[in-house]
Amino acid sequence: MDDLKLISHLKGAPALRIFGIGPNCRPVQGLKKLKDLLNQNAPWTNNRNAKELAKMLANTDVIVTAWKGEKLIGFGRATSDQSFRAVLWDVVVDKNYQNLGLGKQIVQTILNNPSISNVERVYLMTTFCMEFYLKLGFSFESNQRLMLLKET
Repeated sequence: MDDLKLISHLKGAPALRIFGIGPNCRPVQGLKKLKDLLNQNAPWTNNRNAKELAKMLANTDVIVTAWKGEKLIGFGRATSDQSFRAVLWDVVVDKNYQNLGLGKQIVQTILNNPSISNVERVYLMTTFCMEFYLKLGFSFESNQRLMLLKET
């Protein structure tokens, strides 16, 4: 894809989060574009507001965005203790750009980040994209169970 740009942001993505900076260090309303990308392509992210997204980014170790010109077309992030565990979160590619290898590029860029690449285990939770992650080398873990704290 011509004019595709993958950006590995600093921890917390301050340029994207605070100033809306996108490709070529230009202000492009990045936080609004992230909200739109998530709302239009990831049902589990609906109703996240800009303030919550900014807080999410501020507390995320690894953030990767994909741009075609000034259009945000992909996003992924991970948190990590940098030794033992990391968790992959919110890998999203615009529906119009899926099946072109962009999701794979985003995940590989995240996994190659020094905050992630040396941990013992990388976890992820997915509802819709199991086949995608299996192709990338992830596997089902039968010895562990996902548990959630019930709201009170």
